[in-house]
Amino acid sequence: MPESLSCQRLWPESLSSYALTLPTPAENLALDEALLDMVEADPLAATLRFWEPQDYFVVLGRSNRAETEVNLGFCQSEGIPILRRASGGGTVLLGPGCLCYTLALPLTEVHRPLGVSQVTSRLMERTAAGLRAVLPEITVCGTSDLVWRERKFSGNAQRWLRQSLIHHGTLLYDFDIAMLSRSLLPPTRQPEYRDSRSHFEFVTNISLGSEAIQKVLRSAWGAKVNECPETVLEETRRIMKSRDFNQENSWNLGEYRVS
Repeated sequence: MPESLSCQRLWPESLSSYALTLPTPAENLALDEALLDMVEADPLAATLRFWEPQDYFVVLGRSNRAETEVNLGFCQSEGIPILRRASGGGTVLLGPGCLCYTLALPLTEVHRPLGVSQVTSRLMERTAAGLRAVLPEITVCGTSDLVWRERKFSGNAQRWLRQSLIHHGTLLYDFDIAMLSRSLLPPTRQPEYRDSRSHFEFVTNISLGSEAIQKVLRSAWGAKVNECPETVLEETRRIMKSRDFNQENSWNLGEYRVS
């Protein structure tokens, strides 16, 4: 089908957009989960959220192991927490200069026949197309990486429920790449285009500020700025109360539904 028709059928015409960073890493992960649950209950609640950590912390993908992905000694000495999210994808270091974004979108009878790969590809291309309006050299590489001048600046992950999906990722614009190299080990799974490059050689910041990135992506997704509903914050608090943290501050998947 034509790309324009594909986009119309796959994605809502408009989304609500929240710029909301909660005080702790766990609360921010919980809020993403709450947004997913909101769209699962109401497809019209599609959302684009932005948030920015003020302190460093590591987030493991659903199936990652800290022992093979994280420089545990360094993180312990620096007091960098290690958490786990419910979506797939690789291990990331978040912190100042990293804009995080979350798309909570409905799933319909159109999405499932396409499968995760095709849905991800079309979603990534829409996001990349928006950013290309300002930085024309941006490409999509690997499964869901955004690349500028042959270096990665955005990693992304997904989780599907029956009637909704969450797609969230990082957008580096003023991030300490050296800190990334010290905190994380070389990933156990690497895309071919990485060509065995180190974190320092492979990752970069784009030359856009946080506000400019948000503006471009809101335009790309037809998102309008709104206040986050109190019901979502209540669900975030409920998720926080229902989850346990181990001694390493890892996010416990507990009752999470994993697709």
